[in-house]
Amino acid sequence: MTAMQTPDELRQLQMLAAQLQAGEWHAAHDGVQRIPGLLASWLHGIVHLQEGDLEDAENWYERAGKRFRQRESYAQELAQLQAALAQAMAEGPAHA
Repeated sequence: MTAMQTPDELRQLQMLAAQLQAGEWHAAHDGVQRIPGLLASWLHGIVHLQEGDLEDAENWYERAGKRFRQRESYAQELAQLQAALAQAMAEGPAHA
């Protein structure tokens, strides 16, 4: 799931996920649009989920290789993403 995210991108995604969790979804959306990769696409989908824009959320989930209709709650999805980001950071650049 962490394919091709650089350490810098992972740090940015962690910051954006924290912004989203704090209710700053506009800032999270603006930032995530500039980051490529599967984890960024997943976060982008979660942002649209928070907005209530389910059509765009489903599109971004597909780009992330995730099944939108099998997703968990917003809070669970965000927690799972944060765990995936932490794991990717721990694995280091050799695995990112």
